[in-house]
Amino acid sequence: MNVLLLGSGGREHALAWKIVQSQQLDQLYCLPGNPGTAQLAINLPGNPSDFATVRQALLDHQVDLLVVGPEEPLVKGIRDQVEADPALQHVGIVGPGTAGARLEGSKEFAKCFMERHGIPTAAYRSFGAEDLEAAKEFLKTLKPPYVLKADGLAAGKGVLILEDYAEACAELTEMFGGKFGLAGSRVVIEEFLSGIEASVFVLTDGVHYLTLPEAKDYKRIGEGDTGLNTGGMGSVSPVPFADQEFMSKVEDRIIRPTVAGLAKDGIPYKGFIFIGLMNCSGDPYVIEYNVRMGDPETESVMMRIQSDFLGHLKAAAAGTLDQETMQTDPRTALSVILVSGGYPEAYQKGFPIAGVPTAVEDGIVFHAGTALKEGELVTQGGRVLSCSVLAGSIEQAQQKAYSLAEGVTFEGMYYRRDIGNDLR
Repeated sequence: MNVLLLGSGGREHALAWKIVQSQQLDQLYCLPGNPGTAQLAINLPGNPSDFATVRQALLDHQVDLLVVGPEEPLVKGIRDQVEADPALQHVGIVGPGTAGARLEGSKEFAKCFMERHGIPTAAYRSFGAEDLEAAKEFLKTLKPPYVLKADGLAAGKGVLILEDYAEACAELTEMFGGKFGLAGSRVVIEEFLSGIEASVFVLTDGVHYLTLPEAKDYKRIGEGDTGLNTGGMGSVSPVPFADQEFMSKVEDRIIRPTVAGLAKDGIPYKGFIFIGLMNCSGDPYVIEYNVRMGDPETESVMMRIQSDFLGHLKAAAAGTLDQETMQTDPRTALSVILVSGGYPEAYQKGFPIAGVPTAVEDGIVFHAGTALKEGELVTQGGRVLSCSVLAGSIEQAQQKAYSLAEGVTFEGMYYRRDIGNDLR
């Protein structure tokens, strides 16, 4: 079968790396892809959120399965457009339509969904710019730290956790004033949950589901989880506290009610559900939903999947996931993200990259924000590369991943040196 994968980041390189291992694959295309995916697939130019471009690629290359990596095309309705096109009725799709994509596209919608279906989450209220004074009064009823979430998509940077009431009020004013663009026109303010985070990934056909390996990511730029939030500085899988007892609670209290809730609400859903969890004294609470795989967790999760991943994707699109079984490697996967100097704020691009290995035993360097300029690999994004490995323990995985990272060089390169320390 021919597959088209939308997206250009580290998540997409990791997905491509796993998809091409399937015997069911004839040809993989990536739109637009990156220099890493170009080693595995045929990259196609264009914007993955532009339906006309995607439609032409699907037709030109006789694509059987469309896999949507990032959230933006989903929120903009790529599935609905494909399904409505008579010429594309043969194309299976992994990724929800606009109705399901609201789980990520609107924090307020997601919180209402959880409340409606009895899914454990933090207490909250949502406000618009006209409610600024009421929002400030609500903040007074909460104990710090204060959690402010832009309602819409903000590239993983729309969540603020603040200790000081005056600072929270100032940030709230800035959010309503356009700090995150239209994403912050409404803001969810919620109770702070104290515990340890984990990411759980589900692939569903709307009725049946497979649970992928769980992971933990590291959002803050600084070691010890300090500094600004980023798109993610690293990840580890498995998560030691996510044992059988904890995951049984996740399945009973969160995964099943989520899949059933979508069906009850009349929302067809074929694709991934990312569940950002907080382990609060052994009980799972949902922090957020995403409607695609997480990044940088995908770079660790894909390392651990041993079964035919493309087969699972095909079954999700066809509604036959009950016939699939997920097989996973028990070893530890760990990913360290190499970022541009200045990230997540202003940073420069175009610096030459050296030292990226062509082959690593039980490991790979995934491309996230790279480009080829006159045949030379250069930096193109904030998160540039992901050094991802498999090993027998967290300590061994750390040693291996950091050895990989130390071999790569580009001007201003930075990475956290404590990924996985809190799980040892």
